[in-house]
Amino acid sequence: MGMPGDRSPALALGIDLGGTKIAAGVVDATGRILGRGHRMTQPREGWEAVVGRMVEASEEALAQAGVALDSLVGVGIASPGPVNPQTGVVVEAANLFFKNVPLVRALYERFRRPTYLEHDGRAAALGEYRYGAGKGASNLVFVTVSTGIGAGIILGGRPHQGSHFSAGELGHTVVLPEGPQCTCGKHGCLEAVASGTGIARLAREAMERGEAPVLERLAGGDPARVDARLVAEAVRQGDEGCRQVLDQATFYLGLALAGLINVIDCDRIVIGGGVAKMGDLLFEPVRRTVAERVVATARDVQIIPAALGSDAGILGAASLALAPAGITSAS
Repeated sequence: MGMPGDRSPALALGIDLGGTKIAAGVVDATGRILGRGHRMTQPREGWEAVVGRMVEASEEALAQAGVALDSLVGVGIASPGPVNPQTGVVVEAANLFFKNVPLVRALYERFRRPTYLEHDGRAAALGEYRYGAGKGASNLVFVTVSTGIGAGIILGGRPHQGSHFSAGELGHTVVLPEGPQCTCGKHGCLEAVASGTGIARLAREAMERGEAPVLERLAGGDPARVDARLVAEAVRQGDEGCRQVLDQATFYLGLALAGLINVIDCDRIVIGGGVAKMGDLLFEPVRRTVAERVVATARDVQIIPAALGSDAGILGAASLALAPAGITSAS
């Protein structure tokens, strides 16, 4: 760790564990990524093999940064959940086939540095809060709209975990009781109508009913080619069926966000994920719906695009170690 008076900058390792790939980065206190490493997750080989690849990705990042392991202040991991940050265990992560995996202990045994674990949504929120579009906010919600919909909530500078470590399950708020079925089994979850997957499915149905001619042309008549990006393109080219799908998605997203703002009184909402790349097609109607439905004091809440892209997870994970605000570690 260096001698007293040693002014070497604080560095941490951030590992973003996903169902498909693992990304690791050596990060300094200003949020610069000095070295990167990547591996495919291949979760079907079992969790020990996944840990091995997390170590390989980390070693690649350390080598690229020219940094020795013992100069790190710690290691942070962002993982799909639910996770228990206090015990360092991934309770369950369906896309990783993880159940009660002691991830912190396993990595601490390899690295011997203080090691922290957080849910990937909360870690990404922390990344945006410290280094991205959330800088300067006191209470922030970071919403990811992609395959699913999740939220990371930062209150007073700390990730809000909740009593069961499952705070932020915004996607499973029911907004349309008789609506389409969600992957969770319930009907009318926000995720079923406003995620990238939900938008594509509803547009595909409109196309099959003959109500989305522009989309049909763009997709070459192939339903498998329909995704949220293509739906947005069809809307820009005047497709009425796709506009209705998008109107519904943005309305319900705005409705859910207005409820969240009324409950937690945040000063900023940051939206990321693939669907946020639609830009004004998404942000303008969401802002309008929110403004009509929040309490008067919350009308100036900013709703803005995320700034860090896919690096939010690495940066948030690293910041768990760089500034451990009341977060327990294995050390």
